[in-house]
Parts: sequence; structure tokens; C-alpha cells
Amino acid sequence: GIAIGKLKLYRKEAVETGRASSLTPEEEYARFQAAQKAAQEQLGQLYEKALDEVGEDNAAIFEIHQMMLEDEDFLDAVRSVIRTQRGTAEHAVQVTGENFAAAFAAMEDAYMQARAADVRDVAHRLQAVLAGAEEKPDWDEPFILMADDLSPSETVQLDKSKLLGFITRGGSTNSHTAILART
Repeated sequence: GIAIGKLKLYRKEAVETGRASSLTPEEEYARFQAAQKAAQEQLGQLYEKALDEVGEDNAAIFEIHQMMLEDEDFLDAVRSVIRTQRGTAEHAVQVTGENFAAAFAAMEDAYMQARAADVRDVAHRLQAVLAGAEEKPDWDEPFILMADDLSPSETVQLDKSKLLGFITRGGSTNSHTAILART
């Protein structure tokens, strides 16, 4: 397809993950649990939005993201990093997210490799909640979006009435972002 319009560059805000915490491990894990609950609610809202825009099959991406937030291995790994490294919840989520994403990226199946982006999306959402950061870009005129990559969350939050098209450097044809874009 061809689109003509103003090009807008989108860079995901880096979330400060400060490694050492002045809180007890129990307090840090409680912060994580509060962020986990807030992220669950956000993903529920994204599911409803996606359900209206791209249908049930594609909206299921956000149900999968919610399931990731309940994965016992993920939760245990976050808890372990907080406890053993006396780190912040943000740091624990970053370390755990990258470890899990690397495991998916190392798999032989291309579909499973693409799930690494989903893990990173969930981890970034948690970090943003912990930091109190706003994730949704908002532009007031029609535009073509250029980004290194877009997560499924970012894709579904774009204002479709103003989005003329988008260009990404990363991603794959099996990524959830590509699937959402095609719909």
C-alpha cells in the first residue's frame, strides 16, 4: 500500500529501572503486585477496544498478555530477583522480561520466536505502570507513523482516524503487531 502524509517518529519512552531499592523485598513485591493488577485492568480495556476494532480472534492477544501476568514462573522469577538482588520491582520486571523474551527468541519455531515481543510488551507495560508513565501517543493531524517497532498494545491504541500507515524497522510477519495491522 501507499500512503502520503506527514511522518511522525515514535520512540518508546525508556522506563527508569533503578537497580537498588530502599524498600524491603516484601514492600517491593507489593508494589509489583499493585502494578500487576493495574496492568491486568489496562489489558482488559485493550481487549474490549480490540474486540470492537479487530474482532475476537485478534483481541485474544490481550487475553494472552493477561495470562502472562499470571504465569507462576514469571511471578516466581520477579519475586526471586527482588529478594536475591534487593532490587526494585522495575529492575526485577526488566531482568525477568528479558530472560523470558530471550528464551522465546532462542526457540526454533518462528511463531514462538515472535512471542518474545509479547513478553517485552507485557514487561514494558508493568514497568510503565510502576513508573507512572503514560504510554499512548496522541497526535492531532493525519500522519504516517515511523518506529523501530510497535507492540500490540501500542498498535491498538493508535487513533485509526488519523493513522495513514506505519513503518517499522523491527518485527516479523508472525508478530502480533503485524497481525493487528493486517486487520
